[in-house]
Amino acid sequence: MLAGLIFVGCAVGPNYRKPELSTPAKWSRIEATETPVADAGARSDLSQWWRSLNEPLLSEFVDQALRQSLDLRRTRARLREVRARLAVAGAGRYPTVEATGSAGRSESSVGPSVAGGNTAASTGNQFNVGFDASWELDVFGGVRRSIEAAEADQESAVASLDDTRVSLVAEVARNYLEVRSLQIRIGIARTNLASQTETLQLTEFRAQAGLVSTQDVEQARSNREQTRAQIPSLETSLAEAEHRLDILLGKTPGTLHARLSVAGSLPEVQVRVAVGIPADTLRQRPDVRAAERKLAAETARVGVAEAARYPSFKLSGSIGLDALVQGATGNSAGVSYSLLGGITAPIFNAGRLKGQVEAQDAVREQAQVAYEQAVLTALQEVENTLVALARNRERGEALTRAAEAARAAAQLARQRYGAGVIDFQSVIDTERTVLAVEDSLAITRADGVQALIRLYKALGGGWSQETESRPAGKDAP
Repeated sequence: MLAGLIFVGCAVGPNYRKPELSTPAKWSRIEATETPVADAGARSDLSQWWRSLNEPLLSEFVDQALRQSLDLRRTRARLREVRARLAVAGAGRYPTVEATGSAGRSESSVGPSVAGGNTAASTGNQFNVGFDASWELDVFGGVRRSIEAAEADQESAVASLDDTRVSLVAEVARNYLEVRSLQIRIGIARTNLASQTETLQLTEFRAQAGLVSTQDVEQARSNREQTRAQIPSLETSLAEAEHRLDILLGKTPGTLHARLSVAGSLPEVQVRVAVGIPADTLRQRPDVRAAERKLAAETARVGVAEAARYPSFKLSGSIGLDALVQGATGNSAGVSYSLLGGITAPIFNAGRLKGQVEAQDAVREQAQVAYEQAVLTALQEVENTLVALARNRERGEALTRAAEAARAAAQLARQRYGAGVIDFQSVIDTERTVLAVEDSLAITRADGVQALIRLYKALGGGWSQETESRPAGKDAP
């Protein structure tokens, strides 16, 4: 026992060191595009980035989601679990003490009496109180490694909670913008439907006057009905987006329909976004931090598995008080005690303990690969969104000019058809072009805002140190 105590303070297994991963000094896509959308200057606070979109209703929905989301509730429950497991692991450092107590009554026969020949009985009471204590010495650091792993699990759970906030805010914003985009596209379809109805009436008047055949009338009717057929599909997608938004806020589907019934516009994408440098993003991203803490926990568990291969030392003792009369347990004559020191060492287990160490080391390696993958994915997402923003801006400018030209061409074609200068097919073609280009422009503008949302998410926006350090109570936002 004394020899084992010499090694107290030595924990077997690998000591964790955060992997040093090489990261680029700057983003490759900031200056590589003809339309710059970002700069590497010091970025502003991203914890409430959605407020920069100047959409009060969106801000209200995000606040509600942070209070009521089912995903956040589940992640908070996970955090409470790992905090409780940390307390369980920490208890292994201390002795365990148990109180015991018993009371008994016995009766025994002592043989027949001389006078009457009857059997006499002897009756006795016995009372016992005591305490048992045991303590397993953490000579090879198995308990310390367990605590180290539990602490890393807790930090990983905190980071996962922050990552859930990041994803939740981005999803709320994405679905809200999808609702607005679909409302705009439905409006475009209805506007074109009204214009095509006027064209149909024009062809009917000319057919009644004998200036054109009924073929023009049927072509105009077919063109109008094709446009009308697009509206139900768009309305279905709109309802689905509204219902997804309901669920994100922890509400039953259809709750927000009245609030969203009035169509709104899409927010303008700001000229440039300060993205900082790649190292800033890796520090800001909670999913990267969660993966790194997961690696630390699995590394510590290698030490736990390794400690099981070494001897264990245990001290145990007990003290008890016995009495034949209730209330007399304080009599020193009834005191009993014991003290025991023991050692247990594995001798033969057919390689089971060694296999457990190797298996846990493989788990540690998987966690390291997952961490490296999380870093690369974070860098990839930022680079992708920078390209998407730049190209979307170029596409939007071109489609804006195309939409203006298409509307002018359609107006001119209707005038020339009314004057009998051109055939009706030219009118049909220009009207279809107007609908297609205006719809593409609406989609492109929505894609631009969605790309901005993805950029904020890729940069790790949506949480702050204040929310990270706050206890995960039921009402914590």
